[in-house]
Amino acid sequence: MALSVLIMGMLMIVNGCKKDDTTDENVVHVPVVATAAVTAITWNSATCGGNITSDGGFLITERGVVYGTGIDPTIVGSKTSDGEGAGLFVSELMDLLPETNYYIRAYATNSQGTGYGSTMSFTTSGSTPHGTFTDSRDSSVYKTISIGNQIWMAENLRYLPSVVGPGTSSATLPYYYVYGYNGTDVAVAKGTINYTTFGALYNWPAAMNGLSGSNANPSGVQGICPEGWHLPSDAEWSVLTEFLGGENVAGGKMKENSGLYWANPNVGATNESGFTALPGGYLYFDNHFHHIGYYGTWWSTTPGYSNIFDRYVKNDNASVYRSESGPENGWSIRCVKD
Repeated sequence: MALSVLIMGMLMIVNGCKKDDTTDENVVHVPVVATAAVTAITWNSATCGGNITSDGGFLITERGVVYGTGIDPTIVGSKTSDGEGAGLFVSELMDLLPETNYYIRAYATNSQGTGYGSTMSFTTSGSTPHGTFTDSRDSSVYKTISIGNQIWMAENLRYLPSVVGPGTSSATLPYYYVYGYNGTDVAVAKGTINYTTFGALYNWPAAMNGLSGSNANPSGVQGICPEGWHLPSDAEWSVLTEFLGGENVAGGKMKENSGLYWANPNVGATNESGFTALPGGYLYFDNHFHHIGYYGTWWSTTPGYSNIFDRYVKNDNASVYRSESGPENGWSIRCVKD
């Protein structure tokens, strides 16, 4: 009898300990998440994401990817935030460094904690995919940049067959300008720092070089651009800005960001597109130059409702603006490869 009682007591103790070790109160219900493969790797960006296969019984309040140069990054460091809830999600990593090895993990957070997927690694490419092009008309060498399916000049056009001062303007006759120069000597105008840095300014007749307006994609209008290149239509500008995330953010991705040319604050400037937009200012219809350091403005080939569609960016925000301007104004030009 005594032996039976002892055995029963031991079983109760063992069973009691087992029950205590497996109560729901001691189980942490963090999410279960898998890390997706890394794709679309460039010199400064990549696409990745994850799949949350279990929310642990609690609402997913944040999900995304953690990343860094150290193994097994956490939410304390760099991360994306890509919504709520379980299932598949996509993450875009931006502003990365070229030729750098990164580690990533998908993560998901609920009220019980954060769950991580497995760690993956990838290496960004070497640099911005710039090329060069030489204009046979004056031997000017331009950097070029591939953005989506378009190839743009990464500098403002400098071709200057003649030059006049700001007091000379026309809505029908072609005129060429250099910001701050008031004269007619091409050699002297080309010797100025503004010409070297920001290129030339053109009224719309000069930009079009006698051709008719177009909103085709591509425009089919060589205009003042060199052979093999053309002046972009309004539709082509829209393709660029939409590829860069829309008008509200594309300007920042286009603006040069060295701190040398744009007035402070150069809001949102990353130049992650490689477009290298510079604040070359403009000649307004009041026959005065304006806003060097603050505005960059470029023509399109497309007549609008009353004037000509253009695009401009400013120092104080990250947007690209679409407006209409009179053909007598002096704007910069960017050419697109045919």
